[in-house]
Amino acid sequence: MSFAVYIQIQHEYPVNESRLRQAAETVLKQLRADSRSQVTLVVTDDAAVRRLNLEYRQVASETDVLSFPAGPTPVDKNSNGAYLGDILIAYPYARRAAKRRNLNVENTIRMLAIHGLLHLLGHNHDTETAKQAMWKEQATALASIGIDPAIVDKYGGE
Repeated sequence: MSFAVYIQIQHEYPVNESRLRQAAETVLKQLRADSRSQVTLVVTDDAAVRRLNLEYRQVASETDVLSFPAGPTPVDKNSNGAYLGDILIAYPYARRAAKRRNLNVENTIRMLAIHGLLHLLGHNHDTETAKQAMWKEQATALASIGIDPAIVDKYGGE
């Protein structure tokens, strides 16, 4: 498979790009996305994510991860390697949340990338049924890359 996972790390945050890429590729394989699918992961600061959260979601607060789909849900054999969209992770926010819960920061960042990518691939957690399906996919991906799926419950979202 030749997924294209573009990674932009701003402000020289200590993020292992190959492990972040592995997390994204794991989800893409798991959900059988077109092998030519493309996604961008941006690790940035709180201010950038807060600004986008306000602009696109009308939520005037910080958050840990935002997903911006490029179009309709692209898990389709005829997607022709569609550009899935962008995932932005607020590194300082995620680091603070991880430290409060005594979690590994790198694993937290990878969990957020998986979470964001699942949103791009059509998953959501707006109903209990949808949440259970998304959490199952998330747990499978996390376990596949050696992260205890319990991190999701420990992190709890912010």
